Amino acid sequence: MASDSSLLRPASPTGARPSPPSTARRRRWGGLAWLSVTVAGLFLIPVVSVLWSLTESGDGTWDHLVSTVLPRYLLNTAVLVAGVGVGVPVIGAGTAWLVTMCRFPGRRYFEWALILPLAVPAYVMAYAYTDFLQPAGPVQSLLREVTGLTYQEYWFPEIRSLGGAVAMLVLVLYPYAYMLSRTAFLDQSVCALDVSRTLGCGPWASFFRVALPLARPAIIAGTALALMETLADFGTVSFFGVQNFTTGIVRAWIAFGDRTTAGQLSSILLIFVFAVLWLENHSRGQARFHQATNVYQKLPGQRLRGPAAAAAFLACFLPLLLGFLLPAGVLLSMAVAAGDQQFGARYVELVVNSVLLAAITALLAVGLAALMAYGRRLQGTPAVQIANRLAAMGYAIPGTIIAVGVLVPFAAFDNALDAWLRASFGVSSGLLLTGSIAALVFAYLVRFLAVSLNTVESGLGKIRPSMDDAARALGARPLGMLARVHAPMMASSLLTAGLVVFVDVMKELPATLVMRPFNFDTLAVQAHNFAADERLTQAATPALTIVAVGIPPVILLSRAIARGRPGRRKG
Repeated sequence: MASDSSLLRPASPTGARPSPPSTARRRRWGGLAWLSVTVAGLFLIPVVSVLWSLTESGDGTWDHLVSTVLPRYLLNTAVLVAGVGVGVPVIGAGTAWLVTMCRFPGRRYFEWALILPLAVPAYVMAYAYTDFLQPAGPVQSLLREVTGLTYQEYWFPEIRSLGGAVAMLVLVLYPYAYMLSRTAFLDQSVCALDVSRTLGCGPWASFFRVALPLARPAIIAGTALALMETLADFGTVSFFGVQNFTTGIVRAWIAFGDRTTAGQLSSILLIFVFAVLWLENHSRGQARFHQATNVYQKLPGQRLRGPAAAAAFLACFLPLLLGFLLPAGVLLSMAVAAGDQQFGARYVELVVNSVLLAAITALLAVGLAALMAYGRRLQGTPAVQIANRLAAMGYAIPGTIIAVGVLVPFAAFDNALDAWLRASFGVSSGLLLTGSIAALVFAYLVRFLAVSLNTVESGLGKIRPSMDDAARALGARPLGMLARVHAPMMASSLLTAGLVVFVDVMKELPATLVMRPFNFDTLAVQAHNFAADERLTQAATPALTIVAVGIPPVILLSRAIARGRPGRRKG
């Protein structure tokens, strides 16, 4: 039975009934709505810069692209989205259910190890698999030695292809769905599963008819993040020779020197972004998923034996093997054989720079996401909802486009401020924003706010609205309610959002290349410089360093997810 939340509010001194909660929220929390609108306006600066190109006339490059390669861009991008959209939720949600609700050999290790591919950049994995599967690599060499065949006398799948790009992206991005799905499965009440079993549902029926629908918002949120990352990927598809919108944008910008055409291609890419965001929001409709009980018992854990245990082990081991162990082993062998000889004090500076940027961006992203998601919960007007969606749109925009879209207005501001100070006070401010990490951190926030916002919204959506009514009845103010009630209840989601942003910033390459201050390099830049010079074995050293720095946050992330189950007793 729906409860009347106004009954939980104290009566006014005159005995009149107070205004409905929705009205009070709108009047009291207009500030959060303005925050969402302001953040969306600032984060739309790169998007406006891109869309402005539609009003400009190019030099004929656009007509040439439309008549030649644009259909291929559309087809390849659609195939990438479809492949990742199927592979990521299947692997992520499937393995999350197995390690959460089943007991089999190695489960405790898989709980945290399945997140490890998140620490590997997609372009680094592409380099590793190319070296491993090329004709001169160990796999084909062993195949020729065993069979006695020569090259081209046998069929072998080509890794540098559209299918290979889909496989690389799925192996790198499935942890998004795994983390959010595992958090959702851990938060589910055993009572609902027990009721389904009493109604005749077996383990698989309970999974498909009860657990999976309850975890649907988290699975969709993780898949949406993976799809936006797919649309923004450049390193993997360019190395594999796959022509899609991101490679076309860079080619039009660098090879043809036509920024207008690059912006027009980016505008079409934004259509895919809008489609992904619309599908993610439309798939939920008006449905809401809340726990209807406060009873959280210990998860039962069905013990698997024989073939079932072996199948569960393989289902969890193969993504870990292909997504982390194999590429990390290839990179390690390359680094040991002929790695960067300058490994030493220089890398301490690179690690410090990378960690500093990642930590600052993660803290700001989680703080903004918590306020924006909470503002949408309190005042879910269309303006706030649209503002939050627009602010999260930058995740699918290539880093190079974001960098240019941020660099142009920030440089104009720096020049105008410097000219005013010189004319008024005779002093110079220099490059206040573009000459420091401020503009770079802003570009990171534009790029990765969606990661934290989707994760925080998923965690906040699992808190029943009646908790808000109870807190208000006890006299809690909204900010106090967020800090003292909601934040502890979604602590695992907040930590998940922060650590995912941290690891993503560590791997970010295009925006860092364009916007980093002078003499401020990161591990990703170092790896790119070596790879661009065809020194792949030396590039393995900074690439392994990125992986090594990303592993501890990933392990902490897994432990936080495991401890985030409601009702879990300490110790």
